[in-house]
Amino acid sequence: MSPWVLRGLRDGVVTTRWPARPDPYAEDWRGPATIVGSPRGAAGGRPPGQILPDGDIAAICPTGAISIGPSHQVTLDQGRCVLCGQCVAQRPDLFTWSRGAQVATLTRARLVVPTAESDEELAKVRAALAARTAALRRSVHLRHVDAGSDGAEEQEIAALLNPVYDIHRLGIFLTATPRHADVLLVTGAGAAGMELPLLETYAGMPDPKVVIAVGTDAVSGGLLAGEADTGEQGNTGEQGASGIGDLVPVDVWVPGSPPPPFSILHALLVAIGKLAAGPAGAKR
Repeated sequence: MSPWVLRGLRDGVVTTRWPARPDPYAEDWRGPATIVGSPRGAAGGRPPGQILPDGDIAAICPTGAISIGPSHQVTLDQGRCVLCGQCVAQRPDLFTWSRGAQVATLTRARLVVPTAESDEELAKVRAALAARTAALRRSVHLRHVDAGSDGAEEQEIAALLNPVYDIHRLGIFLTATPRHADVLLVTGAGAAGMELPLLETYAGMPDPKVVIAVGTDAVSGGLLAGEADTGEQGNTGEQGASGIGDLVPVDVWVPGSPPPPFSILHALLVAIGKLAAGPAGAKR
């Protein structure tokens, strides 16, 4: 008997039942950093002599995800978080890891914690997307474009096709042509050389269509944010990478460097109206 047959009999069904059933692997996943306190707070804080100045708090993050407001309020942009862990290691009184893979949001502003966006504004965005994609329910086709990624997100997208995640069970399939695509998955920081292919792919998709920015690079540029494209001749006149939001209209934002397959799957189900955005991931 083939060893693969024996292995199949031994392991049984390995495909996740999520979202129909909870999956501990998805729920326990370490998400982007988040805020647990304030620089002036006492809970879990260091002695007064060890509290760093506000400017040093912002300097912890290599991507500039941490900022300090006029009233000394700390904000953290999860869309710029590359999960390096520097903020959690140096200031555990202020920062910790979020839990769970359901991190996709419908607006870029929702990735900034604490968010300044109201629930009413988010409800309008959700309703508009639901109305536009009402036809995308039974069979959904994806087209992926690499707009200058490091390859990490591509591995996570490929994992969606393996027996563990098996997105085909949910009626989601990859397609080789934008003419058949309903959802555009974009990875990478938005390199200058990929701007035209990305725009052509988007233009070639039929309506209604949805764009998902997959990973911190696609959301904000990540470590490349603000870095100029030197080009072949070493010229630095072109604008630095800042993600794909300025190139195509993004409907769903997925932070992570890279986001795990469950996060991408969550974003896909949010995009086609089968799940609500946010940690709860409640069915509609």
